[in-house]
Amino acid sequence: MVERRKTSAKATPLQAQDKLTFLLSLVPYLMDHDRVSVTEVADHFGMKPEQIRDAVRLIGVSGIPGETASYQHEDLFDISWDDLEINDQIVLTHRVAIDDSPRFSAREAAALIAGLQYLSALPEHADRAAIASLMAKLSRGASGAPSQLTVQATETDDTLALIKDSVDAGVQLEFDYLNSRGEHERRRVDPLRIESLDADWYLRAWCHLREAVRTFRLDRISNPQITTQAITHGIDDVKLPDTLFEGSADDLIVTIDVAAAAASLLADYIPDGAVTIERDGRLQTSVRVSHYHGLKRLISSMPGVAVVLDPPDARRAVEEWAAAGAARYAESQAT
Repeated sequence: MVERRKTSAKATPLQAQDKLTFLLSLVPYLMDHDRVSVTEVADHFGMKPEQIRDAVRLIGVSGIPGETASYQHEDLFDISWDDLEINDQIVLTHRVAIDDSPRFSAREAAALIAGLQYLSALPEHADRAAIASLMAKLSRGASGAPSQLTVQATETDDTLALIKDSVDAGVQLEFDYLNSRGEHERRRVDPLRIESLDADWYLRAWCHLREAVRTFRLDRISNPQITTQAITHGIDDVKLPDTLFEGSADDLIVTIDVAAAAASLLADYIPDGAVTIERDGRLQTSVRVSHYHGLKRLISSMPGVAVVLDPPDARRAVEEWAAAGAARYAESQAT
């Protein structure tokens, strides 16, 4: 038996609740690693090596009582003690209870993996190795082999990829943007965050043209290019509002009638101080939009739930758009 290595500083004892939380994280980690060094585990959890050794010794005397209501050899976790004492490595040689725990079904695991594939394309999830590791764990931990799924590509995927590359490289992004007045402007931005609302994706970024945080819809971005200029405003330097959309002097105010139960879906569009009247389970309130095209998309996503009341130009824009869509549907049915 060799003497265990001493730590350079005395480890701070964990409180009982913290120790339990740590052990519940440590056991699955060890199960995912057939053989791992104490130092590697300590680095992963941000703890002292001696704390890891103490935790592993505790695992070695933990388990569940068997039919005799007493702890027998097969009722306890076991480790390779020689590996721990001589090589300072951890190897679980016997597990209890863990394999009997509920598992995701193959369908549940496939759905979660598909969601993770989608998230891995977003710039704020730049550490895609961690997501890949989680997908592998879901595959191993499911009750059956998950179905092979892929997330369908969208028209904005190339833009999403460029935004991610811009964030990874720490450089600014340039693109043409179709603004609310139907004009194309060249923008240079420091990407901060990608967010989605319904079927649309939005980039929140520091705009060097406006010298402020702005929100850009990805499907209105064209000709995106990564520059060689370093980002000057990072996510830690800028306070982003809680709401996705911010008001501006150019916004259009539209009065609508909406079902009370669906009002929360419009929370980002309702300006502060808007007068709201409730009657018979419906609300009359105002929403803020940058242009009527966005209003058409918003109202069409809530058929029979939201109705435009005023101004007349807004009602006409929604009515004409809906009529054009109905006409195209009739044409397709006729052919």
